[in-house]
Amino acid sequence: MRKLVIVILFAAVGAVSYHFLQQPAAIAQGAPGEMPAVPVSVAEVVERNVVQWDEFSGRLEAVDRVEIRPRVAGTIEAIHFEEGQLVQKGDLLFTIDQKPYEAAHQAAKARSIFAQADLARARDLLPRKVISQQQFDDKRSTAAVEAANLTRAELDLGYTQIRSPIAGRVSRAEITVGNLVNSGGDAPILTRVVSIDPIYADVEVDEQSFVRYLRAYGGNPEALKNVPVQLALSGEEGFSHEGHIKSFDNELNTRAGTVRVRAEFANPNAALIPGLFAHMRIGGSGKQMALLINEKALGTDQDKKFVNLVGEGNKVEYRVVTLGPVVENLRVVTSGLKAGERIVVGGLQRVRPGAVVVPQMVDMETTQAAAEQAPQAAQEQTEVP
Repeated sequence: MRKLVIVILFAAVGAVSYHFLQQPAAIAQGAPGEMPAVPVSVAEVVERNVVQWDEFSGRLEAVDRVEIRPRVAGTIEAIHFEEGQLVQKGDLLFTIDQKPYEAAHQAAKARSIFAQADLARARDLLPRKVISQQQFDDKRSTAAVEAANLTRAELDLGYTQIRSPIAGRVSRAEITVGNLVNSGGDAPILTRVVSIDPIYADVEVDEQSFVRYLRAYGGNPEALKNVPVQLALSGEEGFSHEGHIKSFDNELNTRAGTVRVRAEFANPNAALIPGLFAHMRIGGSGKQMALLINEKALGTDQDKKFVNLVGEGNKVEYRVVTLGPVVENLRVVTSGLKAGERIVVGGLQRVRPGAVVVPQMVDMETTQAAAEQAPQAAQEQTEVP
């Protein structure tokens, strides 16, 4: 039995020794002194005719904004809206006590009727020389004054019902039922109404961009209204709101070096609220040929942006690039690359300049998940089970 155990131990030691003696030989099959090639996702730099957008920040503004004030004095008798309610033009908002104005209207109407009847009698008497021309003119003047007084009384009675002059969203009531309000210069603000659809977005565009837009549209300021614009609220991904330029301001702000631009956007569901901070992008330069890369290919080296270029022999080269805006989910490159050059878009953390890689070609617009899965799958295939 002891002899059998000894024989088994010698056989095991021999097998282990053979495995370790063969392992250096297997390693030596690769290039001595070099790191093994790393599989990475690689894509070709895209050249495309695109609209290059410039992004600016600004605020949303209502097209119409009204402060509702009383035009006659009196006691607030009723409020006919809820805070934040959408109202139509002509909707009743407040009612001021009408009784004093109804009485004044009845009195003015009676005086006007009497003055008109007196004028009619005088018109019959004038040809018979019963009254003088002076008396007739006085009665005609009195009738005109009383008619005007009646019109004023009708207006004052109508002003006791305060209606919205525009369609939009009403604010809260600043004065509640039972309070006495004045008219004229001392009239308080009862509430505010702002229009909802459409809505404006105001931004400041730098002088260089404005001149570039003007040049792209043949130097015609009116043609700038055709410049495409898109809007995104703070926190939104993508620019989902399409609009058009309403106006460029008529002068440059010399202190800031900017021109105020107003764009108009449809707002049928009232999601855009006046006063909100917004990002707006302007495609004022028209369509131009541009080099595009996926932002996953970018690395940061202090204040520089760089990509890992795959050159001859699949060697990695460090290449500094200058970037432009984001277009169609890709980043514009203004210098540092050429169309068709291959760059690493997945597995950047596994490569260094001068290293040899195993390129796995993917489309430049491939999602990040696909770009990362490609080199991982390739690496699994190269591993020895």
